[in-house]
Amino acid sequence: MRHPKSLLFIALALCAGASFFTGGINPYYYDILITIGINIILAVSLNLVTGYTGQFSLGHAGFMAVGAYSSAWITLTFGFVLGTSLPAAGSVYLLALFGGGLAAAAAGLLVGVPSLRLRGDYLAIVTLGFSEIIKGVIQNAEPLGAQRGLGGMVQHTNFFWTYAIVALSIYGILTLVHSTYGSGFLAVRDDEIAAESMGINTTKYKVLAFVIGAFMAGVAGGLYAHFKQFIHPEGFNFLKSVDIVVMVILGGMGSTAGVCLAAVILTILPEFLRTVSDYTWLPGPVRDLAENRMILYSLLLIILMLTRPQGLFGKLHFIRSKKS
Repeated sequence: MRHPKSLLFIALALCAGASFFTGGINPYYYDILITIGINIILAVSLNLVTGYTGQFSLGHAGFMAVGAYSSAWITLTFGFVLGTSLPAAGSVYLLALFGGGLAAAAAGLLVGVPSLRLRGDYLAIVTLGFSEIIKGVIQNAEPLGAQRGLGGMVQHTNFFWTYAIVALSIYGILTLVHSTYGSGFLAVRDDEIAAESMGINTTKYKVLAFVIGAFMAGVAGGLYAHFKQFIHPEGFNFLKSVDIVVMVILGGMGSTAGVCLAAVILTILPEFLRTVSDYTWLPGPVRDLAENRMILYSLLLIILMLTRPQGLFGKLHFIRSKKS
């Protein structure tokens, strides 16, 4: 990828052009299409933390929840006041996405500074605990709907905004990681002790990766909230964090292209298994297994991890470093 800015502009133009043809798509397939885009943003952002910086986090759904609820609160509070016209409503929406990302980044900084001196399993436990704290706070916050959930948002999220942010996220991560400054992330991942001995502030890089990843997860949460138009704390539980981690591991940690493809596959696969279970011509045992689609989904993941421990697309890259 020798001209990343040109490719970014081409990608944004394609998103704008394709958005004109999404009006006639079946709502079910359109929902899957938007979900794929949101999952790509989540997987790419976690890949910066886990794949490129080597920090195992189980709290990404918590940052997504902060972004979702913050952006929803902004639009519900100011959208009907300022958004009396379509351009004004769009401006409030964009500000809400940015505000949700900033709120998630602040949460990432809050958990990152005291905990990122930890490593491995200890860091995973801390991030998991932080995610559960966020969920518990939301469940008891009346302004955010508490256990009832929060609804009433206008459906501003569409194909263009979703995939434009996907393109910007991929461009931002790749240019950061493959820059001279970004090589510090890779140094921390490869050998943290050696990086410290070379004068690299490993804590700074880990916190920075955490904050950037949290910001992107917050933006993804804002997209999710303004597409579904209703959010509930249970939508951001531990299983959601695991789903994002699986996308990164299956795609190949440190491979942005692989992670993107894994996000696509793991979003489509459960829906495909749902449709297969309706095929009456399948043998009884196969159909019964397909009806328990999450069991079959889990078995497929186990088989893939046993046969491809480096990830399904572990060697797939948008761009390669000069060394490779």
